Amino acid sequence: MTQLITTELVELDQNLGTSPEDVIRHLASKVAATGRASEVEGLFADAFAREQKTATGIPGGIAIPHCRSAAVIEPTLAMARLNPKVDFGAKDGSADLIFFIAAPDGADQEHLKLLSKLARSLIKKDFTAALRAASSREEIVALVDGALADKPAAHAAAVPADGVAAGAASAGAASAGAASAGVASAGAASAGASAAGPKRLVAVTACPTGIAHTYMAADSLVAAAQEMGVDLQVETQGSSGAKPLDPAVIAAADAVIFAVDVDVRGKERFAGKPVINAPVKRGIDEPTKMVQEALAAATDPNARRVPHFGAEEQAEQAAAEKGEHIGQKLKRALLTGVSYMIPFVAGGGLLIALGFLLGGYDITEVADKVVVDNNFGNLPEGGLAIYLGAVLFKIGALSMGFLVPALAGYIAYAIADRPGIAPGFVAGAVSGFMGAGFLGGIVGGLLAGYMAHLIGTWQVPRWLRGLMPVVIIPLLASIFASGLMFLVLGGPIAGITNGLNAWLTGMTGVSAVVLGIILGLMMCFDLGGPVNKVAYAFAVAGLSAGSIENQAPWQIMGTVMAAGMVPPLAMALATVLDKKLFSLAERENGKAAWLLGASFISEGAIPFAAADPLRVIPASMVGGALTGALCMATGVTSQAPHGGIFVFFAIGNLAMFVVAILAGTIVSALAVVALKRWVAAKPAATVETVPVTV
Repeated sequence: MTQLITTELVELDQNLGTSPEDVIRHLASKVAATGRASEVEGLFADAFAREQKTATGIPGGIAIPHCRSAAVIEPTLAMARLNPKVDFGAKDGSADLIFFIAAPDGADQEHLKLLSKLARSLIKKDFTAALRAASSREEIVALVDGALADKPAAHAAAVPADGVAAGAASAGAASAGAASAGVASAGAASAGASAAGPKRLVAVTACPTGIAHTYMAADSLVAAAQEMGVDLQVETQGSSGAKPLDPAVIAAADAVIFAVDVDVRGKERFAGKPVINAPVKRGIDEPTKMVQEALAAATDPNARRVPHFGAEEQAEQAAAEKGEHIGQKLKRALLTGVSYMIPFVAGGGLLIALGFLLGGYDITEVADKVVVDNNFGNLPEGGLAIYLGAVLFKIGALSMGFLVPALAGYIAYAIADRPGIAPGFVAGAVSGFMGAGFLGGIVGGLLAGYMAHLIGTWQVPRWLRGLMPVVIIPLLASIFASGLMFLVLGGPIAGITNGLNAWLTGMTGVSAVVLGIILGLMMCFDLGGPVNKVAYAFAVAGLSAGSIENQAPWQIMGTVMAAGMVPPLAMALATVLDKKLFSLAERENGKAAWLLGASFISEGAIPFAAADPLRVIPASMVGGALTGALCMATGVTSQAPHGGIFVFFAIGNLAMFVVAILAGTIVSALAVVALKRWVAAKPAATVETVPVTV
């Protein structure tokens, strides 16, 4: 197995800058320089994105930035001992020991286990004291290799950490072995419990990457419980696999701790248990407090408990704690529905486009008969192309038929978790039957979700709880939501949908251009944010209503896709037109933005907008508005909801599609260059000014 760390990956007592961004970029460059990553910027972007989600500083002057990245060729550790320290977000101050963990997207389990073992070693004070006392890079590498091989740190006896003798840290060392194979236990500490026996707790730890925080939180919780004489067993749901807790252990537990940043897998196993829920980092920073809170919840009849049917109460609790308003909850539910709907639309739209490509537009009239009556041994008139075109068109049409049910089903899922899916899908199917379209699907999904959630809050006898998520909730929520759609709401919503379709179909001239300008402005306003997503969701949701006779929905989709391609392409062009106006990092991002823009990934312009929003965003909006206007004015269409120029076969009037994008790109690029030249208060900062040594 390849060595995870080498002397070339170690920096001792260096000034690597004043921010986590500086340090991470420098360490990413070290990894790339040793041939362990294919590029610096890709690795840096993935690691810094992870850092922005949750700060990686932990108590004791340590930080563990980490990520999985497609840029990483082999699992790697890079280590820096900083002078001066840098604030990585730990509560007790800045960090001087930095371990950068870079794992490939497809890292094997053995490497991931080693990376996880290193992360949990860092909560041992004797190990960190030895790292601070090391005088050479070779010594650092030997210490890390020893930790991975479970050897004691050479300096543990001689060097106290932060004024604490190494021997006093033995509880942290003991916890690492107890947490192996994904399950940590503090059962051996029961001797200190009361005569009635120790309290029993279980916990789950998990973070988005599943390499460092997952295991460190487990060890910290176990160590804290051990000191308090509490029996605590932890299930680590990390990248190196998870060994589920024994059902008997869960059943005997008095309370459960979820120290997680992602959904708990198999949460239903803990149904009815008092629960303490917090981000995974709190399990590292405040393990004692979390154990104390869990003990208090175990004896509190009013304590919050794990719901018996899903995760909606946890989601709502987290939303309430963050001050999420009803509008934000509604937006989250709608975007969830759209995100799950898109694969049906993407596959269906592309298949329909391929069907037209092979069989012509008349394939719509004969597809049903051809796929039923013909086969490879009995080809229809027109030959193989007509037969394959009919098959592809029919598969695509059937896929698109799931658009409204999937939209409604997953809106309900976002509100009520799994019990909302069935009533949501049924309400969506009713909407399609009534002709209410995607508007009816939205309404039906909301009704089904909120009713499923309401029924799930009912207090029912224990013997009935098992039937609630699979029988009672789907039955009653389906009757309520679909009944309302049939009896009250379906007809009026169908009328609104028909009116909207008629308005879109009749748009010509100035009205079409105005709509194109609005859509273009929305797509470029926040580059993948809420406004961008609203415009995109509007286009995708209406895509299934498009046809040869009614191409307005296809025109809207083509306009939205073209305008969304402009910002990253414009920023890429601007970095070519005048390199001096952009930092080294921005010029590197500009190279990637060519492909991102061509693929319709508006987020490719975010690095530029984040660094200079007051010039980049207005310039992008000007070009996006021009592109949108040109697309609507010339009848550009798209039957595919994504893919950019790579789905050219699904684009109608491809030449004007390209011309509109080029026009918007050039205008936006010239605008941002002009703004940076003549409106800039000061030149852009460059990465070269950071005091680093590479």
